Amino acid sequence: MTSYAVPALDKALDVLELLAGQSGGLGQAQIAEAVGRSVGEIFRVLQALERRGFILRDRPSGLYLLSTRMLELANQHPPLRGLVQLALGPMQGLALATQQSCNLSVLEGTSVRVVQQVESPADFGFRVRVGAAFPSESTASGAVLLAFAGSDVQNRVRGELTGRGVGEAALTELDQRMALSRRQGHLEQADERQAGILDIVHPVIGSDGHALAVLTVPYVATSYSTSDAPSVRALAREAAASLSDMLQGRAGR
Repeated sequence: MTSYAVPALDKALDVLELLAGQSGGLGQAQIAEAVGRSVGEIFRVLQALERRGFILRDRPSGLYLLSTRMLELANQHPPLRGLVQLALGPMQGLALATQQSCNLSVLEGTSVRVVQQVESPADFGFRVRVGAAFPSESTASGAVLLAFAGSDVQNRVRGELTGRGVGEAALTELDQRMALSRRQGHLEQADERQAGILDIVHPVIGSDGHALAVLTVPYVATSYSTSDAPSVRALAREAAASLSDMLQGRAGR
């Protein structure tokens, strides 16, 4: 079988594989050195990958990060099983049991990106669009993601937030919510963008002991509600634990 080299593709795949193994970002020179290429060789590759949405560049620091674009592509391809596919069953069960919608989010740069969403089966509910992004520093989902992330991710995000001009007061408040999340194992917070919504957030833990995602119920108390907030909290904890077990290969044990 004849093998044909595609240098540009090889360079792009080298960069993607490198960034996939990093919990933090890397600069252009660091990437070039790690993949054994010159800065000049890697420059256009980085531009192309950023333009197509496969990587992100933090403007203040100049560091490149892997985006969730491949996760989004995997979600469009039914045979592939990944985080989004694994989450669907537990999330559907949670929505049915609580009569509330729920969503799954991951950390993307300094933002929280929604990658899966299941609507409430009730006649009335609150939904968040898949693909929507929110600031990590001011959301319950962001606080929980960071609370259960590795210290390198926490330091990287804090540095980028500081570089973006997020003030010390906001960072202190974020630290407090992270500490509360770790103590409780979850976080409940009134949604800052939508009155009447209580965000109930639980971490989804991977095999490395850190959060890969968070499961959020934007709880809304209406005449359609069949469960109160404490009941929803308990059911969301069970769903997040079930998904964590699947990701860690412990499901069914």
